[in-house]
Amino acid sequence: MKTTRKGFTAVVVFTALRLATFAFAATTTRYIHVRVSSPGTHQLVRVNLPLTLAEQVIPAINHGQLRDGKVRIGHLDANNVNVRAILEALKAAPEGEFVSVQDMGNDVRVAKEHGMMVVHATDKQSKQNVDVTIPWDVAQALICETSQNQLNVEAAVRALENVGDMNLVNVTGHDQTVRVWVDSRSSGE
Repeated sequence: MKTTRKGFTAVVVFTALRLATFAFAATTTRYIHVRVSSPGTHQLVRVNLPLTLAEQVIPAINHGQLRDGKVRIGHLDANNVNVRAILEALKAAPEGEFVSVQDMGNDVRVAKEHGMMVVHATDKQSKQNVDVTIPWDVAQALICETSQNQLNVEAAVRALENVGDMNLVNVTGHDQTVRVWVDSRSSGE
């Protein structure tokens, strides 16, 4: 059987397109990880969930402040403030530091860096540090389809599917550390 150069090229192109289709169809599973370490009590808690599982399970939990995929936050007072409009404006705003508060007991900083909302807070008395980095799409998902004093956890988890590997939350204190991050590994560190 004689193969022409044109026929061979067509077979190679067809094979490459099929392989590319399979590569795009086989998306990598993304995981959300939570690690809570309490050295004083020798406790370590690790949670490693595929985002797809978390997205399905969260709306099924109706306990405490979590109902229908949304968590109710006490005293999140947004009266006369359009949080959605503020987030849209911040998303379009240039990068920089938006709020910085320093006093005897606390330091708080809110900024936009590398297309992310960044919050850093330090409680000087307890020596607790909180660092939060949230992509704008995730921040907006937190407030979509919510009523006052709610955050949409289900929508935020769905939005995390499109985020690269990153740390979302780091909390360090004298008796406990908490880390929340997203990556494609099925186990935590």
